Amino acid sequence: MSMGAKKPTIGLALGSGGARGFAHIGVLKTLTEAGVHIDYLAGSSMGALVATMYGVGHSVETMEIFAKHFKRKYYLDFTVSKQGLIAGQKIESLIRLLAKRKKLESLFPPVQVVATDLLSGQKVVMTKGDVAKAVRASLSIPGIFVPVQRDGQLLVDGGVVERVPVSVVRQMGADIVIAVDVSFFRTTLTSPSIYEILMQTMDVMGRELARKQEHAGDILLRPILKHSSPLDFSETDQLIKQGADACRQQLPGILKLIDQWR
Repeated sequence: MSMGAKKPTIGLALGSGGARGFAHIGVLKTLTEAGVHIDYLAGSSMGALVATMYGVGHSVETMEIFAKHFKRKYYLDFTVSKQGLIAGQKIESLIRLLAKRKKLESLFPPVQVVATDLLSGQKVVMTKGDVAKAVRASLSIPGIFVPVQRDGQLLVDGGVVERVPVSVVRQMGADIVIAVDVSFFRTTLTSPSIYEILMQTMDVMGRELARKQEHAGDILLRPILKHSSPLDFSETDQLIKQGADACRQQLPGILKLIDQWR
């Protein structure tokens, strides 16, 4: 086999964005149907949930079924903690069930999960340990979810430091990085809830960060074309379809990049 015939490794960087993260399932759907082999995944927040489910070995079809049955009541456990409105135990238990109690280091393809340590102000990339604990930390929108205490760290949403963790997938060894940004900047917010105010704030911060993180992916997918609330779990079908369509539009470019890779 000549050097030229060697296939490039493909990495997928899945970004944060609440319910809009269901679009990631559509991206995976299109890539798997096209026979694009994914070697590495990294995710922030909702992207971490989708990436780990894939690494656990769930088929895209199974993930679609999960997504369609995902209701707020499954993850909302309100608390009177001064650290957040939602305790997060409920979502952690749900993820543990879906992740079959697996550890990050046993996932295939390999998956890394991004969170933010409030105490050091650093990005934390989780590569081992309980999948549910890692994803629960990465999903912890500040002010909404009680942060996760781990190894002397206080962990919140990965989107605070790296909305789409391209650099993480690169470090894992991906030759070609497909970045999926599911944020959508909304210019209308009529009487927003605390949650929406915080989500919009995260989107504003993320947009500024993304401008400065010039080491973007080789292919950037932005599936969210119209306003869809990061809280609206009823539009799942539509979001999955948006992800699949956005990926399909760029598929010729992705295949060409793989084909021409040296």
